[in-house]
Formats: sequence, C-alpha cells, structure tokens
Amino acid sequence: MTLKAAPRHLALDVLRGMTVCFMIIVNSAGSGADPFAPLQHASWHGFTPTDLVFPTFLFVVGNAMAFSMTNFEHLSNKIVIWKILKRTTIIFLLGFLLYWFPFVTISESGAWSLSPLSNTRIPGVLQRIGLCYGIAALMIRFLSKKQVVFISIIFLLGYWLLLYLGGDYTLTGNLVLKVDKWLFGESHLYHGEGLAFDPEGMLSTIPAVVNVIMGYHAGMLIRNKGNSFETVAKIMLAGASMLFIAYAWDHAFPINKKLWTSPFVLHTSGLALMILGGLIYLIGIMGWKKGTCFFEVFGKNPLFIYLLSELIVISLWTFKNKNQQPLYEAVNEKFFQSIAPGPWGSLAFAVSVMILCWSAGWVLDKRKLYIRV
Repeated sequence: MTLKAAPRHLALDVLRGMTVCFMIIVNSAGSGADPFAPLQHASWHGFTPTDLVFPTFLFVVGNAMAFSMTNFEHLSNKIVIWKILKRTTIIFLLGFLLYWFPFVTISESGAWSLSPLSNTRIPGVLQRIGLCYGIAALMIRFLSKKQVVFISIIFLLGYWLLLYLGGDYTLTGNLVLKVDKWLFGESHLYHGEGLAFDPEGMLSTIPAVVNVIMGYHAGMLIRNKGNSFETVAKIMLAGASMLFIAYAWDHAFPINKKLWTSPFVLHTSGLALMILGGLIYLIGIMGWKKGTCFFEVFGKNPLFIYLLSELIVISLWTFKNKNQQPLYEAVNEKFFQSIAPGPWGSLAFAVSVMILCWSAGWVLDKRKLYIRV
C-alpha cells in the first residue's frame, strides 16, 4: 500500500462514502435479533436496499478509474499491465487473508493452533473487487470504447445463456454453484446459505465486471462535462433506461443478487446512476454541502475503513469471554439487546461499529493520509 493524496470530486466521494458506511452497517448487524428487513439481503430472487450496497461499491471503483487511469496514459503497456495485475493481486490476497484471519483457532481448553488453509474461503467481496477492477482496467486500456461496450453486452447476454443452458435459477441447481464446486471444492466456499454456495463465485464475477464499466463511463462523463445540467440529465436518463430494461428482463431472468444476474447488474447500475445524478445536482450544482463531510471521511479511505470493520467483527467473533461465549454475542446480549431489544439493538451495534471505523478514518483524513493499494 502507498499513502498519497489524490484529486477529489465531492459528489463521487460522498457516493463512495455512503456506500462504505452502509456496507459496514449491513455487515455488522448485532446478534440476538434479526435486523430490520431492509438491512437484510433478499433470500433469493428479489431485491432489498442492502442488495444495492456491494454493486454500488463496484460502480464507484469504476468512477475512480475514470480519474486514476489517466496516470497510465504515458506509460508503456508492459508497465500498465504490471500495475493492474499487481493491484488486482494485492486486493485479492487481502480478501483471502481476511477470511483466514486471525490465522489461529482457540480450543475450549484455551489451546491455540494454526487455522488450516483447507477450510478457508477463496472467493469473497475483496476478491471480486480485485478481479472486476483488473478485468475492467485491461479492457479500458486495450480496447476502444465501442469494443468495451460490445463486450459488456456479451458478458450480460452470455452469462444469461450459460445459466439457462447449465441448470436453473434455484439455489441448488444453478451453474454458478457447479462451477465453484469444481474450481474450489466445497470447503473453500461460503456456507451461509446452509450449503456450499458462494455469492461471490467466479462465474458470477463476469457480469459484475459490467458494474465497474458502468461506473467508469459515468466517471468519464463527469470528467468531460463537469457538474452541469447536461451531466445530470445524461446520467439520469441512462439510469432510468437501465431500470426499465432490468424490470422487463426480470420476467425471463430474475433479479438476483446472489447469482448476480444480468438484470441485477442493470438494476443496481441504474439505481447508482440515479443516486449519483441526484448528488451531482445537489452538491455540484446547487452547492449543498451540509453533512457531506461525514461521508467524505469514508470516501477518502474506503478500502482501509472496510478492512478495519471486518477485522473488528471477526475479532469479536473469534475471542471469547470466560464463559466461552464469543465477545460479539456477549456485547450484544449484555448491552445492546438490554438497552434496545430486538432489531433496534442489532442496528445500534452496527452503527457503533460504523462510528468506530469512521473515527479511524477521520484521524487519517485530518493527517492527510489516504491509503491506496
């Protein structure tokens, strides 16, 4: 990682910050009660506000690329490929190490032993971010704009065809599951669905690349046109068009976050565009700045703050009190659920983790430290 300041665009920083903020909240729900329904992912087909968070993070990765890729313009292809592959690899490894963390297991007797790699999840959130960044960056570097758009369409249509021919759209019969089990084996996949199924699997990463491409083109429009009514109009029109196509396509290929279906890509990209257009209008044109500084803190160090939130949650689940109860459960049971029983206590814990991470980001921002991979 390097520490460096980068040119900022306030609306993009706020969108990035909002995404990281809500990502922490939905990933840190307190135990002892189910979170509020909007803070949970759709069980399978369908959509909740929580389902928008991760694809919007990919969208803002593309936004940032519209500004950062200019640093590659005068570099040779060899150097650019090295830089892209290096960043992709680092982000992927950070994700893998995060799932392996804290690298040890503690038995009931208190004995420590090294966690086996044989049971460590390989796909994941950061892994998908790294792969999507790498694929999108190589496409943008070596292909024309028309070629990038054409291949993006092929990704969406081809993914639909693969899933249609390779199985069905159920949890147990989909091609994503079959490919991941063949590639990694069940022990290296996510088991939160009650079986070995990974919502960040390799096959479903293909359409996720398009979320990054959408964000990149939105960022390029902002670079070229600035905070103008034309920018807002074009972004809003593109967003509305994608939503229309997504809802029409949903009848044949359901909107599904865990399969990351092609209509899900268009739906989430459309919503991200609409939100971004609104932010550009409010912040860039109307000059509304009230409250933006809170989200700017998240937006300036997104990867560091996200990693910190995950390390906090994993640590609380790993270490136990004298009754062998994970600290995550103990803190929620004895404090948050006692003062605010039910989903409010769950939300209060999540917000507390978010504020703690924001505080660390605020310190970095005050010192002008911006951590980039």
